[in-house]
Amino acid sequence: MSTEQLKELVRGLVDDRIRELVGDPDLGLRLGDSLRARLKQSLVSSDRLSGENIAERIGLRW
Repeated sequence: MSTEQLKELVRGLVDDRIRELVGDPDLGLRLGDSLRARLKQSLVSSDRLSGENIAERIGLRW
């Protein structure tokens, strides 16, 4: 096994372990009807916000 192959193997193992430990706390939960409708509306809308705009709205310095 080459050094590069070993590095890739270790990266994969570490990534898998982190995913196991951290996981997705929302995995398996259902979306409510109102949230699902809002998400669908957001996807069809052409309005987009820039990262700068969002950062300004929540008080972050970008």
